Amino acid sequence: MYFEHSNRIRAEHPGLVAGVLYAEGVAGPPRTALPLADLHAVARERLATGTEGAFPEIQAWRRAFSRMGLAPTRYRCAAESLLRRLRTEGELPSVHPLVDLGNAVSAAYAIPVGILDVDHVAGGIEVRPARGDERYLTFTGFEERPDPGEVIFADEAGRAHARRWTNRQSGWSALREGTSRVLVVVEALHGAAGRDVPRLLDTLTGELRRGWGADPRRFVLTGAAPRVEV
Repeated sequence: MYFEHSNRIRAEHPGLVAGVLYAEGVAGPPRTALPLADLHAVARERLATGTEGAFPEIQAWRRAFSRMGLAPTRYRCAAESLLRRLRTEGELPSVHPLVDLGNAVSAAYAIPVGILDVDHVAGGIEVRPARGDERYLTFTGFEERPDPGEVIFADEAGRAHARRWTNRQSGWSALREGTSRVLVVVEALHGAAGRDVPRLLDTLTGELRRGWGADPRRFVLTGAAPRVEV
């Protein structure tokens, strides 16, 4: 199992810092309560001083989406969508214990967090421009074809596990009730990403240890080290 960004992605986004966390034995409910309310409170405190669009973490993703030809207020990175929902609706929906944790951490740090079921990924993941023949599965069960040049999470079977980079995750590797092995991907482009991504990984690592007794392996990817094998 590997995760990497293509040379083109690294060249076009030199400030990209990514964190990868691999964990086993995370099936079932957590054995201790997750600090979701505390993490939501951190996000609400930031939102009390201004909307999510003003956060440097979100502004960096908006600039990246604009460079990719995407309207940044139509296609939002996952962290911005979560913060917007928290601001407008007051709560985040409960989906799956690990997803709920990832969403809460993402909102607190304003950084996209993706969690993939490793058993439903073929070979590994490369973040790269799409050819246009890859298959993407929506959460409602419909297949789509990413647009050529669109940034996707591609595996070796030609499946796209995310569209528009950090905009939409796929149903292919969505967490299920029996999911036991996960790959967590954290990506940031703002000036303090080199500091914030490791901090976010620390938070997730601690909660996976407390909640599931897992012993995650964690990595920070940069331009000098763009690939990790787990």
